[in-house]
Amino acid sequence: MARFAEAGGSRRSVTEEVALRFSVSRNQASLLLEISCALVSRLPNTLAALEDGDIDLYKASKVSQLTREVSDEVAAQVDAFMAGRLAKRDAGAIRKSVNGAVQKFDRAGYKERAEKKRARRHVSLEHDDETMSTLSGFLPSEVASSIYASMSRAARARRARDKSRTLDQHRADVFAERLLAEDGHGKPRAHIHVYVDFLTLAGAREDPATLAGYGPIPDWLVREIAADPGSTWSRLITDPATGQLLEAGAGTYRPPASLARLIKARDRECTHPGCHRPAEFSEIDHITTWARNGKTDHHNCHGACKTHNLLKEEPGWTAEPTGNGGMTITTPTGHTYHATPEPLHEPRPEPEDDTPPF
Repeated sequence: MARFAEAGGSRRSVTEEVALRFSVSRNQASLLLEISCALVSRLPNTLAALEDGDIDLYKASKVSQLTREVSDEVAAQVDAFMAGRLAKRDAGAIRKSVNGAVQKFDRAGYKERAEKKRARRHVSLEHDDETMSTLSGFLPSEVASSIYASMSRAARARRARDKSRTLDQHRADVFAERLLAEDGHGKPRAHIHVYVDFLTLAGAREDPATLAGYGPIPDWLVREIAADPGSTWSRLITDPATGQLLEAGAGTYRPPASLARLIKARDRECTHPGCHRPAEFSEIDHITTWARNGKTDHHNCHGACKTHNLLKEEPGWTAEPTGNGGMTITTPTGHTYHATPEPLHEPRPEPEDDTPPF
């Protein structure tokens, strides 16, 4: 991977090709490349421990991640310091040792980087399985510790009065309530996109719906969401034979242009393989570019996040439309990948007679 990173073109191009080749996300591919390049070029002792089987790639990544922003000289000092401190240690212990070594060999740089990271505090959302997600905050350690301690105190007080929920459940409920409303009694009012078959919504089927950016959610959950008085509805007409979208009606606030509305409803996510950024946060663009006489229609237009929209400008990357938002991607190494919007429901054969259900 390090050799490919050196010879494969721009970092963006190399990252995207590794992501496609290994069927991983762009972030995972970027991390693999970063670890590989660091081990080969800056951390020979850590690489040797990996090759000898003293550590695995995950443990090796603890050394590379904490030395990614230091100079080559400091990285070499840390790598030498850790040479005899890797075998038979867990990843957490290795990370603590590396963190201490970085502070030891680069005190001024460590302080400067810490100040920059504290300025980059943020909140992130990661979707998990079976209707759950992880909402996390990247915060200064003392702030995060104070928040957790405060929630824990409140949770223990609640637990003393209510044994029907565990301490973790009380803590999670306190967390949600504090974020949703100042008085602790708020209710979620978010704008999300859920795609559900009418028959499922009506209770005649149990097919899962789709939550944009997350994936399938069960029929019972989507009916709960739909029953909320604050829900907004849009009509989507599909081809029963294929499940593909034919028309996206208006009926929501600020209705976009009809073509853009259809494409966002049809694609639901960025169409690049492995990318799951919801289409409502992506761009509508041509597969075959306008400069190459690409048509502005539902066959040649698709939803793409900004990163993958810019990928077509990288040397050696091409995309050809295959119809109704589908495309064939060719990478600089000549590998091809196919992307087609998923149908909104499974194909349904025409009934043989006029008996219900029609």
